[in-house]
Amino acid sequence: MLDRLARLNPFKTPEAQRLAILFAIVYFAQGMYELPTQTLTLTLKERLGLSAGQAATFFLIVTVPWFVKPVYGLISDFVPLFGRRRKSYFLLAAALAAGSGFALAVFGGVSYWRLAVLYTAMGLGIAFTDVLTDALMVENGRPRGLTGAFQSVQWAAIYGATILAGALGGYLAERRELAGAFAIGACFPLVSFTMALVYVRDPAAHRDREAFLATWAAIREALGSRTVWGVAGFILFWTFSPSFGPAFLYYQTDQLKFDQQFIGYLASLSAASAIAGAFIYAPLSRRIRLKWIIVASIGIGALSTLAYLLYRDRTSATVIDGSFGCVAMITQLAFLDLAAKSCPRRVEGTFFALLMSVFNLGVKGSQITGGYLYDWLGYTPLVLISAGFTALAWLLVPLVKIDRIEAQALKDVPLPDSAEPQPVRAS
Repeated sequence: MLDRLARLNPFKTPEAQRLAILFAIVYFAQGMYELPTQTLTLTLKERLGLSAGQAATFFLIVTVPWFVKPVYGLISDFVPLFGRRRKSYFLLAAALAAGSGFALAVFGGVSYWRLAVLYTAMGLGIAFTDVLTDALMVENGRPRGLTGAFQSVQWAAIYGATILAGALGGYLAERRELAGAFAIGACFPLVSFTMALVYVRDPAAHRDREAFLATWAAIREALGSRTVWGVAGFILFWTFSPSFGPAFLYYQTDQLKFDQQFIGYLASLSAASAIAGAFIYAPLSRRIRLKWIIVASIGIGALSTLAYLLYRDRTSATVIDGSFGCVAMITQLAFLDLAAKSCPRRVEGTFFALLMSVFNLGVKGSQITGGYLYDWLGYTPLVLISAGFTALAWLLVPLVKIDRIEAQALKDVPLPDSAEPQPVRAS
């Protein structure tokens, strides 16, 4: 049994293991960014009197830094800071996130725009570290054939944080401890700061006109690529299908009368299920064609969304949240794996950031649309519309040429298990 598990482990070399540990810890810290969300949503609802749609609009505003992630990739690619392209920016961004979080704890209060400005600054720091981490993941993962496996580790870690954030966030929300939630959440960017200081290996870089022109030429070529824009459109359509977002908390609180502690436990249960999905995807991604994983995920996702029509009490909530997390994670990782495999050479970090901005824009757009649909139509129509849009993604699969994208990515020959780690190229 142990031998079989060892064979399933995709991280054979010390360098791959080091990177997996780095990505896991940084993504865990990033996941704790969501700790104040439940308490903040209640503050917007109860103290500021916002509707579900208006609360979703607030979260759209504070998520703006996640929509411009390619800018961070371009900055780190083209403009070395203190002789480094990744590490220096990583330290600066983590410090910004921590400082903004502590400022929210002390000065946030219940002012709409003060909360919005400081939470946006915190999100800017987290988003920048996310881009740098993903750049390292794509640059190191594609030559090793480990983009799917590395992302499984990242998202298992981020949902591990969600388990803690769900339980602790529910406790803090029940007591309306917004300042405490921000203070605890601000500690975790300091963890990322420490990991970058110790573990990020970033070769010295200097401004080089030839490298600048080569990278710029690669960007111009990639911007004209139908493959990149096809994947971007596919991801946007998939994520934009109207979803629950803050509206779901309103439904749980107002219609089902769930207490905040129980809602936090449900979030933790869903996160635990998502971790199981991440562990399933890691070996699955190396054995089954990506196209068939995505096709199956769309169908299962639509059926799973319809299951929320039965979300009526504590028992059904426990069963549905405990099952849906696994399905959602496998589906999400399949789309992220597609994004990583479609990134052009030399500008992997920048274009993965671009595709993740599209992903984040779709998610937030779906949540704000879902919030207003919930206000106008109610819960049941929202579930039906969401399931219908999810199923429509099937129609786009033949247009994306997933098999061709995967074949092109596989032209990068994976390093053998015994190979020495290759230096990370600063793109």
